[in-house]
Amino acid sequence: MENRVEISRGRNISKEVLLKLNELGMSFILITGNPGVGVTNDAIVESIKLAKKYFNGLIIAGKMNASGVDEPVISMRYIKEYIDAGADVISLPAAGSCPGISEAMLSEACAYIKSRGALSLTTVGTSQEGSDVHTIRSFALSSKRAGADIQYLGDAGICGMATPEAILALSIAIRGKRHTYFKMAQSIKR
Repeated sequence: MENRVEISRGRNISKEVLLKLNELGMSFILITGNPGVGVTNDAIVESIKLAKKYFNGLIIAGKMNASGVDEPVISMRYIKEYIDAGADVISLPAAGSCPGISEAMLSEACAYIKSRGALSLTTVGTSQEGSDVHTIRSFALSSKRAGADIQYLGDAGICGMATPEAILALSIAIRGKRHTYFKMAQSIKR
């Protein structure tokens, strides 16, 4: 028997939660399954359909890891179902962040997602976001080569965020110092 993590009511998809997110002005949601929670790809598909019906913002969906369920993390069948259900962005684990996830596999998924008019997001959310900057650069460049549109670093660092060094290393690796420093200095009131 597997230990399952209890998920609080506000973190479960429901009509009430989605309407509250609209009321709070949220511009996007991420529908996924964290380690040990037992979220399946089928559950994610049903959650996307519910979100499409009641949520006004961008819908990001996908599995960053197996979430305690014995099924593929990257599945072309489910990527298609996510997009058909209404997901705008498909979340995928970065190559090397989960066992068996290769750059070739990721590249195929990103190309398909793009062909369907959606965006791809690669995630490093398995505590490796707290790795040394060389490892972070490796994830960043691998995801860029595979065609990822967006890259995500998880919260296993300092005070619930990736370390500033990891964020800086990822940004410099994918867009260089000039663009990174400009974005850091740019006003949020632009």
